[in-house]
Amino acid sequence: MTKTDEQLKIIRRGAEDILPESELAERLNFGRPLRVKAGFDPTAPDLHLGHTVLLNKLRQFQQLGHQVVFLIGDFTGMIGDPTGKNATRPALTADEVKENAVTYREQVFKILDPALTEVRFNSEWMSKMDAAGLIKVAAQHTVARMLERDDFRNRYANERPIAIHEFLYPLIQGYDSVALDADVELGGTDQKFNLLVGRQLQQSYGKPPQIVLTMPLLEGLDGTQKMSKSLENYIGINESPTNMFGKLMKISDQLMWRYFELLSFRPIEAVEKLQLEVQGGRNPRDVKFDLANEIVARFHSEASAKLAQEAFVAQFSLREAPADIPEFQLIAETGSYGLVAALKQTGLTASTSEARRLLAQGAVKVNDIRITDSDCIIEKGESVVVQVGKRRYGRLSVV
Repeated sequence: MTKTDEQLKIIRRGAEDILPESELAERLNFGRPLRVKAGFDPTAPDLHLGHTVLLNKLRQFQQLGHQVVFLIGDFTGMIGDPTGKNATRPALTADEVKENAVTYREQVFKILDPALTEVRFNSEWMSKMDAAGLIKVAAQHTVARMLERDDFRNRYANERPIAIHEFLYPLIQGYDSVALDADVELGGTDQKFNLLVGRQLQQSYGKPPQIVLTMPLLEGLDGTQKMSKSLENYIGINESPTNMFGKLMKISDQLMWRYFELLSFRPIEAVEKLQLEVQGGRNPRDVKFDLANEIVARFHSEASAKLAQEAFVAQFSLREAPADIPEFQLIAETGSYGLVAALKQTGLTASTSEARRLLAQGAVKVNDIRITDSDCIIEKGESVVVQVGKRRYGRLSVV
């Protein structure tokens, strides 16, 4: 395997798209450090683990010897990225943006090496650009292209307002790549359009177009929606060790592997070995302990992680559950098994109607998370602890 192939293997880990990967391979062959850019609008003072997916990928580029440019969008932050929004987003004040930017810098260096990170603010060039310069940038794109973006197209079709300044956001983000001579730009899958605008603008200004690398949006604790404070399914990187550890232990066994892929610094071979151990009979809970310890130690310390695990075991594993929880194996004809059917099949409820009633009453917990949705499913390959009422327990494994 060549040096380029080795780098590509690491860079591909967890990535959704690399556009185009052939160009990335070419630039890696040049032998010079690439300028790898990722922009963050300081619209909220605290980061959660979902934000760190991009930071982890930036860290990988640093370890491969490339130059990471951490761009704080203090100028664009006062516009507000409309991505995924069905209404115009309120702009932040300059003071709010400045305060949040300071907090961002403190948090990101828990992952990135400050000595190898170039921190920039896009106000450096945008605050100096006059109206003529902005018009020149705007002339490089069309309204038709802007309306190819899902959120703009949907709002236009539903006759919801789109402010002119929202069209400027992807253009300014793209111009940042021109100003920084970015070789690669990272973003979430919801940023793909904006990143491609940057590639186009670089070509318009006679510069080599950047490679676009998108990362998936990390699912939150519910395992379905993306991690978000507004959905209350997030794990903040400034949370206490105990809270962080406890939340990580609540994720499903299936989602655990997604977290390993996107959040763990372990080599992918080590993660694959853990998967084989679980398939061979190792308790998934113990592997989840490994994940929770790694994440908590990263943002706090190894000692804090150890204490958090001890607190978790004392509070959850030993409080009410019997020493020997009955184990049930359920055979799924498809890729999952309905929770209602599982409760009846295992005898944890006398009937499906009782199962639905107890779910509606909030009397059922899965991995210590209260479930009220009668359509909840257990994925094939997943093993969960179910509690019905105060005294009925069962470990359900779907095969």
